[in-house]
Parts: sequence; C-alpha cells; structure tokens
Amino acid sequence: MDTVAVIGASSDRSKFGNKAVRAFVQKGYTVFPVNPTEFEIEGLKTYESILDVPGRPRVVSVYVRPEKLLRLLPHIAARGCDELWLNPGTVSPDVLREAEQLGLKAVRHCSILAVGMSPAEL
Repeated sequence: MDTVAVIGASSDRSKFGNKAVRAFVQKGYTVFPVNPTEFEIEGLKTYESILDVPGRPRVVSVYVRPEKLLRLLPHIAARGCDELWLNPGTVSPDVLREAEQLGLKAVRHCSILAVGMSPAEL
C-alpha cells in the first residue's frame, strides 16, 4: 500500500494541508499527518515530526513555507522517501538546492492534483 507523510497537515478543512490528507485517504494511501501542534487530523493520529512517523513513507508531501522547510529537510532526508512533493508556496532556490544536496528527489507539483483530485472537490 502507498504511504504518504503530509508535513503541514491541518485540521482546518479550508487549508490545503487538510485537503491533501483527505485526497490521499480517498485514493487509498496510508496517511501520516505531521503537525507538532495537533493531536488528530481527519480522524488520523498526527506525528510531531517526520522522524516520529513509523517506517519510511514512499512520498512526503509538504505544505509549509520555504523558511520552515529548509529546517525540516535534514529530517526528511534522515527518514527517507522515494519522492518529496513540493506543493505551491513551498519552493525556493535554497529549498531546491538543499533537497538536491541531501539526495532527495524533489517533485514540484500540487500533490492533490497529482493523485487525480481537484482541491475544489474537497
């Protein structure tokens, strides 16, 4: 089964970090929401850090600002993933450079669209 960690997951259903959780669940993924300030999102247990996620997710989908993501990239690399999906608003030249240096396969795409859904449907 496909696994995804959503960094920046939110319980606010209007935010893309929440819409992504719902889209991945609807598409059959095992979803690990990552948010250090929430205990549960869409009925799923949250994880304070990507390092707390059990096992290695196939995909890490990110919904945080580039400044925050830069601090998280070493943790993502330590946990590992096949693809790091950089959603709109998460990318900067520094993020791309650091991801490459850490050996992460960065994909610049809206993960909700990538799984075949529209954010407007969620």
